[in-house]
Amino acid sequence: MGGQGDPQQLMPAERRLLKGAAIGLLAAFGLLAGGVFTRAEAAARPEERQTPSGMPVPRYVSLKFDKVNARAGPGDDHKLLFVYRVRGLPLQVIAETSEWRRVCDPEGTLAWVHKRVTDGRRTTMNTAAQPVALLKRPKDGFKANAYLNAHALAALDHCDKGWCKVKADHASGWVREGTLWGTTDGPQCH
Repeated sequence: MGGQGDPQQLMPAERRLLKGAAIGLLAAFGLLAGGVFTRAEAAARPEERQTPSGMPVPRYVSLKFDKVNARAGPGDDHKLLFVYRVRGLPLQVIAETSEWRRVCDPEGTLAWVHKRVTDGRRTTMNTAAQPVALLKRPKDGFKANAYLNAHALAALDHCDKGWCKVKADHASGWVREGTLWGTTDGPQCH
């Protein structure tokens, strides 16, 4: 079924209409907010687009439960693709409807999950095959406080100046931004 909310499945003419409407809305939003900008500037400012939740896209969330259905589209009537079985798994929201979130997971898989199964708390995942050192201070060369094993999850405390502080079990430490999945703000799936 041609996807509401999935421009990739629309015909080129429909995509142009939607794109034009979205740019028009951005321009109107800019005028209402007191700023005037061109269509090109509006297109270059995707972070200002309005979403049903009012939250930016992309953004990170984590799973609230250890059993979450991943669907092909935004609704229970869409095909069940698989079931996530990792509570706290970090996901990047790349699109949304009022009730559903299109997410990218650490393996690069895209799916739709219901908003009620997501949590705003940020987590990260070591997707490398080897452990990652959690440094005592946010600077290369500092001693490791602990190591985060391959495929292990950690809570993201905060990021600052290219470094992120994470916590796992009773240990915490710093990693360079981008070392763990979920610490880079840019889109993770294309």
